[in-house]
Amino acid sequence: MDKWTSGAAYDQWMGRWSCLLADEFLSWLGLPSKLRWLDVCCGSGVLTEAIVNRYAPARVAGLDASPQQIEFARLHRASPEVSFEIGDAQALPFADASFDVAVCGLGLNFVPEPKHALQEMRRVTVPAGVVAAYVWDYAEGAHFLREFWDAASAVDPKASAYDQARRFPLCNPEGLRKAFELAGFGQVTVHALDITTRFSDFDDYWQPLMTGQGSAPNYLAACDKATQKAIRGRLQESLPVSPDGAIELPARAWAVRATRGEPCRPV
Repeated sequence: MDKWTSGAAYDQWMGRWSCLLADEFLSWLGLPSKLRWLDVCCGSGVLTEAIVNRYAPARVAGLDASPQQIEFARLHRASPEVSFEIGDAQALPFADASFDVAVCGLGLNFVPEPKHALQEMRRVTVPAGVVAAYVWDYAEGAHFLREFWDAASAVDPKASAYDQARRFPLCNPEGLRKAFELAGFGQVTVHALDITTRFSDFDDYWQPLMTGQGSAPNYLAACDKATQKAIRGRLQESLPVSPDGAIELPARAWAVRATRGEPCRPV
């Protein structure tokens, strides 16, 4: 249901909002410079680049399962202190205690077994290190997605099977807290990240949905032209438009952080 085969298309669809969330997330973490970072599910490298710009890290390793995303990141977000690698979040190719910080931005819910990914992030982080992640609030907070799925479900009952709010119960404060606790973390902190997604006009909203990258665009690409047209028409009627034609929608993600602490006991 989810396809991540183009870094450029991802940036068009989600990258501009990922940049805003990355800044909010890193501000919340408030960590010192010169640390060693791991960015799991790094995608096109948006969060990796933000880490470099904000924290002047000693090292950042970005890892993603998509060769196309990693190729794009290497071409467009290269930096002397950064390495990008293809790999599985559930079996990280790094030694124990290799990093001071391990993060995952907008990717944890796409990992088949989030608990295994978090345990791996815990393993490769030093005992006093930080493990943190953030995900969209698909059910209520990410309005640019919620508006789409509500319109799509009204037109096509099959759309609900693709809706991330239904597919990813992890993506709320309770789900995130439970995932971290199951992975062996204590003293878990959850925090809201709020941004505004602003589209210059309806086409600026609609065209990224036609990229085929991610859940909503991938669903739309599988629809026939009549269904696409009906969803487009319903959105044009329902989205709030300002006098200048712009569309502004609030968007919330949930961030979570914990300290590695003592060695993890099996759960």
